[in-house]
Amino acid sequence: MSHYTRHIFFCNNQRKEGEDCCAKFGAKQMYRYTKDKCRNEGKLGAGKIGVSESRCLGRCEFGPVAVVYPDNIWYQYIDEDDIDEIINEHLIAGKLVNRLKID
Repeated sequence: MSHYTRHIFFCNNQRKEGEDCCAKFGAKQMYRYTKDKCRNEGKLGAGKIGVSESRCLGRCEFGPVAVVYPDNIWYQYIDEDDIDEIINEHLIAGKLVNRLKID
């Protein structure tokens, strides 16, 4: 059994000045928002949801991005509404958020 039911990783890579990267599009804030929201709702931790930040996940052209394991589903998001949908629909309910999914 996995330590978490689902684990979301947020790319927070920072590139040289002027180059597009997830950090440039608020990824750090969305990571923090997700972690705090899951913690406040009692959904964070062993046997529940894991929320982590990562360096470059190699999907810069879609940034900002996050990936959910063990499902190996990649998402592009814009704001807290998108993150809320990923949390509620995928991380908790196990349903893909097709409008945010990237292949």
